Amino acid sequence: MASLNQDQQALLQNISSLYDSLSTLPSLLPSPQVNSLFTKLVTACIPPSEIDVSKLDMEAQEMRLKLIDLCSNGEGLLENHYSDILASYENPLEHLSLFPYYTNYLKLSQLEFELLSQHVNGMPMRVAFIGSGPLPLSLLVLATYHMTTTRFHGYDRESSATIRARKLLKSDADMASRVEFRTADVMSLAHVLSSYDVVFLAALVGIDQEEKARVIEHLNRYMAVGSVLVVRSAHGARGFLYPVVGSDELKGFEVESIYHPQDEVINSVIVAKKLPSVHAHVHLPGEGAPVQGGLPLRTCCCCEREAIMVSGCKMEELAREELQS
Repeated sequence: MASLNQDQQALLQNISSLYDSLSTLPSLLPSPQVNSLFTKLVTACIPPSEIDVSKLDMEAQEMRLKLIDLCSNGEGLLENHYSDILASYENPLEHLSLFPYYTNYLKLSQLEFELLSQHVNGMPMRVAFIGSGPLPLSLLVLATYHMTTTRFHGYDRESSATIRARKLLKSDADMASRVEFRTADVMSLAHVLSSYDVVFLAALVGIDQEEKARVIEHLNRYMAVGSVLVVRSAHGARGFLYPVVGSDELKGFEVESIYHPQDEVINSVIVAKKLPSVHAHVHLPGEGAPVQGGLPLRTCCCCEREAIMVSGCKMEELAREELQS
């Protein structure tokens, strides 16, 4: 357990107090009191902080996991509320800006698209969102502004979320022809995962470390070699709001980039490429180089980390240099 400095102790005390207030509420349905407490919590966690939530003492760790669960429940209820409001309009997609955090999703989706453009050749043809929810703003923004010919499948284990998401497409023929929402738990998906060029994993799919690890291992088992996994994580004090995923937890994937936002966009973004299985064909002398996505595979590589500031975000870019044999 790492010792906390004075500022970090004050931050932890403030977050613990807000957790106590939230955990005693009779309901997390949107209301002035609920909205105020969550706003104070987010405001406390957004400023850049070097606090490492993985090194907190056991009591603080337990509080953090319970707080993330509360945030998950509160976020779900908020999305239900606004999804129902949007569905009351003739064309719901024209009113997405009614959601109070819509601007954050615009920024996050822009960043994710820029990252994908660096690591994917051409426009992805098929994209899956795991944990798309009742108000799948990221999917809708990407489909509307960035990937206008791509087919999207949004998966959620709650049928009520799927029903709500479908209603948002009712008056947009183009989106309805390219976007489909399906009810399924990620662990029930198998070979269909190999059909996607890109898979997005929502931050709240797998709240604790063990569950997240099982999900990532499952994706590794079924995603196609060379396809891209986009994982949403958190950094610093934002780890009190969302689960933290370390690059070392993405076994079976080669991490290409990590972004840690510095502004009001909360989630960090990890982009990783699916590696060949250890059980794949062994390359023999005299054979042509094995290929991945039409490109020769590197036989050996190393990583050099460098911090880069892009669009107000701190980017940890894993720049690869091919070793000379």
